[in-house]
Amino acid sequence: MNSDNLITLEYQGKTITLIPTAHVSNDSAEFVRETIDRLQPDCICIELDQDRFNTLTDPEKYRNTDITKIIREKKVGFMLVNIILSNYQKKLAKQLGSKTGREMMVGIEKSKELNVPLVLADRRIQTTFKRVWANQTLADKFRMLTSIIASLLEDEDISEEELHNLMQKDMLEGALSEVSKAFPKITDVLVVERDRYLTEKIRTAPGNNIVAIIGAAHSIGIQKYINEEFSIEGYDEVPPKTPLQKLAGWIIPAAIVIAIALSFHSNPDMGWQQIKRWVLFNGSLSALGTLAAGGHIISALVAFIAAPVTSLNPLMAAGWFAGLCEARLRKPTVRDFDSLSSDLNDWKGLWKNKVSRILMIVIFANLGSTLGTFISSLDIFSNLFNH
Repeated sequence: MNSDNLITLEYQGKTITLIPTAHVSNDSAEFVRETIDRLQPDCICIELDQDRFNTLTDPEKYRNTDITKIIREKKVGFMLVNIILSNYQKKLAKQLGSKTGREMMVGIEKSKELNVPLVLADRRIQTTFKRVWANQTLADKFRMLTSIIASLLEDEDISEEELHNLMQKDMLEGALSEVSKAFPKITDVLVVERDRYLTEKIRTAPGNNIVAIIGAAHSIGIQKYINEEFSIEGYDEVPPKTPLQKLAGWIIPAAIVIAIALSFHSNPDMGWQQIKRWVLFNGSLSALGTLAAGGHIISALVAFIAAPVTSLNPLMAAGWFAGLCEARLRKPTVRDFDSLSSDLNDWKGLWKNKVSRILMIVIFANLGSTLGTFISSLDIFSNLFNH
């Protein structure tokens, strides 16, 4: 890389130098160091959020992750995808013989060395995922999760051409590039919103001589938006559910309870049969989901007991109980966190590693319960109407 790769922008008296980088390239890290030494900026911006900054500067922190807290805070899906994404970037770096995030570490080190402000310019990755997730239907969410896992756990080495293309993107965009084709709504959140977010954070950074270390793909968007008037208000928020969406979560449970009550009123024997079907379909499929994810038989039993109850309450989920039980029965060790990267090199690793297995149990148990709710609901209403 050379000075021709630099992009210099002017904004309200400020000189902003963009350093487009490939996040897994040794050349990028050295280029960042040389550029900062030459420009002596007043401020350094890096394409990280607080969570990724903490992970990069304290790589041992993940060892102390409380898996039960992750389940209680409903962050299972986020953590699982984040683990796979991180593993994906490590695979790229390994193929290149480099380390991930080196250019960002150079920026962090240089800010301390020069005693200038460091601005974390990117939006939280969790917020980006939540905004992507909120725009998808239930069916799309399932397809998206399956597509992400399938595309990121492939054992095949990445070709030179693919590698070159991916080096122009950041971890999120590179890993989700194929998925984005099937889900066009992702692009607005993943690219447009983040380009604008980065632009606003960079152009409002303190000082008149600003250096920004960004993924190469974002440089085009930042150049486009640097002098454009727009607001990023709301970009850090997940769109709240509308009153109708909130009500919809209670409509099916209420309809099922009413249907069973009507069955009892019409014929008590039929009412008891309806309850048995509800328990068996919900409990069995949730338990099967737990076992399919490699869960303990006791965790499957917990899922079986919890599913018929949690399916009637949108604020609860059978997978949470199954996951918490599994975490108690087979508590992950430091070794499990240390071996995540190597274990996730193939599909079997998802079931082999205790950390990823617990996350899979939560997801599979919930999917089983959802399927059980659908099937048993059809059965209950069909029997009632036929009677």
